[in-house]
Amino acid sequence: MIQSKPWHHSLKARFVVSGLLLIMVLLPAIGFTVNKAFERQIALSIENQLNAYMYSVLAVADVDNGDINMPPHLVENQFNVIGSGLYALISDQQHKIVWSSGSFFGINTPNLNHPLVGQSQFYRVKIGKVKHVVFSFTVSFSHQKQLIPLTLHIIKDESDYQTQADEFNRTLWVWIGVLMLVLIIIQVVWLAWTLKPLSQFSNEITLVEQGKLAELSQSYPSELSILAKQLNTLLHTEKQQRNRYRNALSDLAHSLKTPLAVIKSQPQLTQDSHEQLDHINHIIGYQLKKAQSVAGNAWHLGINVDDTATKLIRTLTKIYHSSHKDIDYQQTLYQNQAAIFKGDSADLSEMIGNLLDNACKAAKHQVLLSVETTASELIITVEDDGPGLTAAQQALIFERGARADTYQQGHGIGLAIVSDLVNSYQGKLTVSDSVELTGAKFSLIFST
Repeated sequence: MIQSKPWHHSLKARFVVSGLLLIMVLLPAIGFTVNKAFERQIALSIENQLNAYMYSVLAVADVDNGDINMPPHLVENQFNVIGSGLYALISDQQHKIVWSSGSFFGINTPNLNHPLVGQSQFYRVKIGKVKHVVFSFTVSFSHQKQLIPLTLHIIKDESDYQTQADEFNRTLWVWIGVLMLVLIIIQVVWLAWTLKPLSQFSNEITLVEQGKLAELSQSYPSELSILAKQLNTLLHTEKQQRNRYRNALSDLAHSLKTPLAVIKSQPQLTQDSHEQLDHINHIIGYQLKKAQSVAGNAWHLGINVDDTATKLIRTLTKIYHSSHKDIDYQQTLYQNQAAIFKGDSADLSEMIGNLLDNACKAAKHQVLLSVETTASELIITVEDDGPGLTAAQQALIFERGARADTYQQGHGIGLAIVSDLVNSYQGKLTVSDSVELTGAKFSLIFST
């Protein structure tokens, strides 16, 4: 099982997020900028158009006896049609409207700006609920050596321009949405192609863990080929070390057999001496068999806990059949994946076997073996319905040679061996009181 990690620990997630951020931020920013530029261009176009209307009105304006004289009809016909949306007004220094085009008939005068003489202003006002743009320009008319300042206001309904802006805005964002979708698709394809070597690398490592491949292939990009080469070197070195370990123990066992055979042939040896020599021979044979087992199983291959647990329960059930000891077995698996122990099968069997054997000796009737897996841990628990262990016994029970009174039939060295094996796999061995069976509870915890 692979330990779950936060999303930001994944290269694929980082690529996806960075790409999406680029697409979701950059393209809308571009669209916003283009839209604002278009609106500014429309505003400039409107201002130029109103400026042209202003000159056409000024061209026919005249002042006589201090009054403004205008023709009954202007050249631009929209100024003559009531409510056409294009209006012209002239105001004096007191901001009083002294003339308005025929199109402005019946319309309330909005608040208008009055710039200084020779200056103009472009701004927006509302007439009723309709937005209009206004171009105001102040000019001085000369009459009998007297300057008469008047302000000409050209007002136009901006609904037409707003329609253009809205249409452009809709079209712009539709195409930006299409472009974002296309870029996301391109990004997905690009990521699949870019990260394909990583997926291949991960799959090959899984196959190596399962024992289906001896080494990784070298057909990787240069950045990964170095790592693949180093891993292959590690696998090759580990295999050689296992072979040397097996050969060394085999040589040691063979070298001890002859001296032991000579010693055993001595006629003056007692029965106890013969038993001890047989015990030494048994230990040598066991260690030799274990060395061969370790040599056949690489460090990266996993052992199915269920297989080992089932065999041990079957064996111990026969041994303790006459004592009426029942051994229950239950599993709680993460995502229905098999419980895998990354280590040697003999070590796993020795750890579980020792705990089960001690539990059977201490139990009155019931022993429970539980195997639980999480996203990051393998937890093996052995409980019994015996008298349990005191706090003092729990503190001493793992010391080599120590033996709790509860396990008078056992050997204190057994739990010490279990503790040593657990430590060699960077695991944790704990002892507590069983809530379910009220006896002792031993737990093996390994990272996966």
